[in-house]
Amino acid sequence: MAANSQLPKLSLQNTDHEAQITPLEMDQTNEKKDLDYSKRSQWLRAAVLGANDGLMSTASLMVGVGAVRQDIKAMILSGFAGLVAGACSMAIGEFVSVCSQLDIEIAQIKRDKRSGKDQKEGEQGLPKPFQAAAASALAFSVGAMVPLLGASFIREYRLRLGMVVATVSLALVVFGWLSALLGGSPAFRSVLRVLLGGWLAMAITFGLTKLIRSTRL
Repeated sequence: MAANSQLPKLSLQNTDHEAQITPLEMDQTNEKKDLDYSKRSQWLRAAVLGANDGLMSTASLMVGVGAVRQDIKAMILSGFAGLVAGACSMAIGEFVSVCSQLDIEIAQIKRDKRSGKDQKEGEQGLPKPFQAAAASALAFSVGAMVPLLGASFIREYRLRLGMVVATVSLALVVFGWLSALLGGSPAFRSVLRVLLGGWLAMAITFGLTKLIRSTRL
């Protein structure tokens, strides 16, 4: 009887212990699984936009020049000029945009302080213009390097154009997949959207440049 009287107590203790630990473990597991992808939206948008813009604008510029000039030097110089000009443009644009956002948030914090609200958390999360500008320029440069590297070592004209299109297409697939992975969106739709948009941009640039050359405008 003494042994039997101890069993329910052990069972109750184990049950209480499980009841205390299990919800905590479940909360930790759910917290790891339930990622808030919206928190990534701002830096993800800037990174993907910068890299994709660098890739497409430089590749389209090189393909457009390649439509009227077959020598490798003209194509490489146009691509390099596009890289430098685009990176500077992206950095300045991002800097001005984030500075405007910073001014708005600081003004709002000052208004909240006058009304007695605590804004310590808001002050810690203020946007950083120089950081955003540097990240945008770096992302653009990384994307722009892809078509430049693809065309740098190929002398034959048609093969060079084909290599630019191939390397750019591969990079577009990678960028589309990464953006879907980090943003939690369907990978196929993201890749297809980016890939079709890139092909369309290169085709339009090549076709219009050819048309201008043929009409001798």
